[in-house]
Amino acid sequence: MIQVTLIAAITLIVVPLPAIQQQFGLSPAELALLSAGYGLSFGGLLLVGGRLTDRFGARRMFVAGLAVFGGTSLLGGLAAAHVVVLAARFTQGVGAAMVAPAAVALVTHLYPDSARRSRAFAVWGTLSITGAVAGTMLSGLIASVGSWRWTFLIPAVIATGVLAGFRRLPAASAQPASQLGVLDGTLVTAGLVALSYGVLEGRLVVIGSSVLVLVGFLVRQVHAADPLLPIQLLMDRGRGAALLVIWLTAAASTVGTFLLSLYFQQIQGRSSAMTSVAFLPFLLILTTAPLSAHLTRRHGVRRVTVLGLLLAATSMLLLSRIQVDSPYGGVVLAALALFPLGAGLAFSGATVTAMSRVPAERSGVAGGLVNTAMEVGPTVGLALLLALATARTEALRDDGLATAAATTGGYAAAFTVTALAFAITATAVAFTFRKEEQQ
Repeated sequence: MIQVTLIAAITLIVVPLPAIQQQFGLSPAELALLSAGYGLSFGGLLLVGGRLTDRFGARRMFVAGLAVFGGTSLLGGLAAAHVVVLAARFTQGVGAAMVAPAAVALVTHLYPDSARRSRAFAVWGTLSITGAVAGTMLSGLIASVGSWRWTFLIPAVIATGVLAGFRRLPAASAQPASQLGVLDGTLVTAGLVALSYGVLEGRLVVIGSSVLVLVGFLVRQVHAADPLLPIQLLMDRGRGAALLVIWLTAAASTVGTFLLSLYFQQIQGRSSAMTSVAFLPFLLILTTAPLSAHLTRRHGVRRVTVLGLLLAATSMLLLSRIQVDSPYGGVVLAALALFPLGAGLAFSGATVTAMSRVPAERSGVAGGLVNTAMEVGPTVGLALLLALATARTEALRDDGLATAAATTGGYAAAFTVTALAFAITATAVAFTFRKEEQQ
């Protein structure tokens, strides 16, 4: 439940953003920062959250992070000023960065048997896309019938309910306290936040600076006696491929819902409520949790992950055929039905691989890596593909196409590139995971 809520909080605010803008008189830049704030602090601090989990214990960090997440969600819902809403949005992400790695570590402790743990992580892998879908659908409904404040109050209520039962959680042991890597944590957080901001704003100097900061972080990890991020976790080829799958699938999920929301409302003139209804096929993600666990047990992680990537590629390829007047019952509906199935399978297989062969004392850091890929993917991926869609739209306008047709052509180009990325990744995963199985 809480993993779904953490991810849903990213997209819950999307459709009500115009209402927030109108109430506080925000500029487009201020609105973009408000939208991205949660993901920036969430993604940037996940590795620090993983280290804290390994040092102080999963249950302790889960409870502390959930208290921060729930408390700041309530603050955002009751805020009377824009600056308070913005601060609440960023601090929500801080709490989420504490909770997510702790939750992954708790799953490791709840399922010490490797076979049961793999099945649990197969189910876990579907929860993120479930959260994104739930957030998107609730976002439209909230915009239609309620106040934007419910985008903060709903997570607060769920966090309170989960905290009420925290004593049932296992008291996972903490590791001996050593250096917490404050400088390393600052470097990776600043690097990831700067990278996300630079890509969103298209500022090459910021992007270049962020890359230098992240390289500096990696150099320190190689030479550190007690690194924040043990490099051997990244040197594993299977884990690296799995993190790429998670990054790409999370990015595609965000890009798909964002562009289709604009397409439905601005090109085809649907209301926010009807846009939410249009995304109902995404509820098929709910079927992939048991399906993924069963298929992984019967056919192996490699086949399940590759199948998921190919289904997602097919979905994106179908969306690349959209026109201004495309009927919902054609390629759009088929794509919306295929994508949650493919994304769920890909997430499941990749999560199992990313968390395999991880020592118990490093489960928090490994969980932080998984969630970092999941959070950075939407920010960076959306920015890159939006830039591509915009460039294609402008080129089509220069060729004389009407605005609606040119804009739709830009969206189609972004979907085409995403389909190609899924196909290439499926090939790489098939090769890499096969090598891992043979070792």
